[in-house]
Amino acid sequence: MTPALLSALILGGALVLFVSERVRHDLVALAALFACLLTGLVTPQNAFAGFADPAVLAVAAILVVGRAVELSGAASAIARVAIPHSAGFNIRLGALLAVAMLLSAFMNNIAALVITMPVASEIARDAKKPVGATLMPLAFASILGGMTTLIGTPANLILSSIRRTELGAPFGFFTMTPVGVAVAALGLVYLVFLGWRLLPVREKAEKQQKLPWRIFELYVPGPKDMRLAKLRAALRDASARMLAAFRFGERLYVGRDFRLEPGDRLLIMSRNDQTSVASKSNLAENWHEEDAPGSVTAHVVVGHGSYLAGGGYDEVRTSSDNHLRVVAVGPRAAREKKPLAHLRVRPGDQLFVRGPQQELAKFLTGARLLEIDRLDPMPVKASNSTIIIGIFAVAILAIVLAGASPALAFLGAAAILAASRLIPSEDIYRSIDWSVIVLLAAMIPVGQSFEDSGAARIAAQWLGELLSGQALPVILAAICGVTLLLSIFLNNVATAVIMGPLAIDTAHLIGINPDAALLAVLIGASSDFLTPIGHQNNLLVMGPGGYRFTDYIRMGGLLVVIVIATAAFVLSALYA
Repeated sequence: MTPALLSALILGGALVLFVSERVRHDLVALAALFACLLTGLVTPQNAFAGFADPAVLAVAAILVVGRAVELSGAASAIARVAIPHSAGFNIRLGALLAVAMLLSAFMNNIAALVITMPVASEIARDAKKPVGATLMPLAFASILGGMTTLIGTPANLILSSIRRTELGAPFGFFTMTPVGVAVAALGLVYLVFLGWRLLPVREKAEKQQKLPWRIFELYVPGPKDMRLAKLRAALRDASARMLAAFRFGERLYVGRDFRLEPGDRLLIMSRNDQTSVASKSNLAENWHEEDAPGSVTAHVVVGHGSYLAGGGYDEVRTSSDNHLRVVAVGPRAAREKKPLAHLRVRPGDQLFVRGPQQELAKFLTGARLLEIDRLDPMPVKASNSTIIIGIFAVAILAIVLAGASPALAFLGAAAILAASRLIPSEDIYRSIDWSVIVLLAAMIPVGQSFEDSGAARIAAQWLGELLSGQALPVILAAICGVTLLLSIFLNNVATAVIMGPLAIDTAHLIGINPDAALLAVLIGASSDFLTPIGHQNNLLVMGPGGYRFTDYIRMGGLLVVIVIATAAFVLSALYA
């Protein structure tokens, strides 16, 4: 079996596992790396070269610096100031999406969503529209903004590393800005004036303004037993419904005349808070505490990278020094029908967290909880935020003006922030998405073996034969489209690793500028607008926005056409 065929089979197997979603992406990448080792496609000396690749180091450092900017509250303050309060819906939505694009150009896309998502809910509420009218456009805008600079997304840095290996020099910091800004600008116009209108309205306007469903536990107080039929009638009067009953942690299978005993716990669903339901149904809360002055309830979504993931709901109480508590949770608990103490927090879960406003503002940002309903923004300490933004700006200027590598510039910035304690020590390593780092480091040697074995060149010859004789815009649109289709099923980093060398080889065979082909891949790798699984931001807004899988195609389908066409024509004009 030839090395090219071996490499193609290994990569094909990895693609199947990526698409299946049954195995973590980082483990799939490691499996592919060890398969290349066993077949001799990668030598032991080069197996872990990816961990030393400047692109991988740059991604890790940028995540740390971006987290410091996020925690400073400066970006949130900019978002609040830049969006007019008295303008119409379209103007406010446009300003919000523009701010999200700007933030995601220089920081993690998820962080940009964390900062702007509460404002999106506020804009929808003020315009008496469903929150779904703003959340999907916001998610798409944060993705579009990542196309505009070298550090906008890890895939950009990977493609820059591929360019350095194949062509001798990496991308400049703003090399992709002309095409990225053109794509983002047209995407912004589409999202503001047409895109959100394509989303279906599944409820009447008055129903859309109702409070969200809450899932919480109440218990049967003593000393008397309680008949289930009587309880169900009381719950109906309280606009609530019993989902399940538990005794000593075990679920009870109850009939109409079942007698509940004191201490039995009930899983309740209602749009009302647990205190009002308890008082109307003669049940008791799990705890009774005096609220601190100024306490409010925040409806939040657990973001990817939150340290709460994997822990129980009590982690909120312990991590906040007993200032905050989870008083209710979202729809997943209703589906699983388990005691809340048995559930573990997952990214995407909805929580209702109660406590003093100042404590909430600090805790939610640090724990990477995305506020669906806006409370107080993260307090800004002017001196610290100015220094953090200054260090961030100096790192960028070092890259643009002094030619420093992104890895050196941002590692230096991260070290300064850590040494000066401008980022909490516990957030330094927590801010790094290690699964992405492992994925990057493992896929780089795998991608290089695809190139070294000749498999990429063979694939490029097939693609070149199909595109030979076509106009430059058609060629670039095809490369961008193929990349986009691949990114629907794969992490955009894996897509960049596969398509980068292929695009360069195809460009050489057809006789076009390889930079044009690489930038077409860059745009396609980040154009994850057709499914909720294509990008973490799409998935995070799915629950709060009330979207279905097909809604992404409804709004994202035309956006994909706009992105591909714009990228093809702009790149053709720049690299003709």
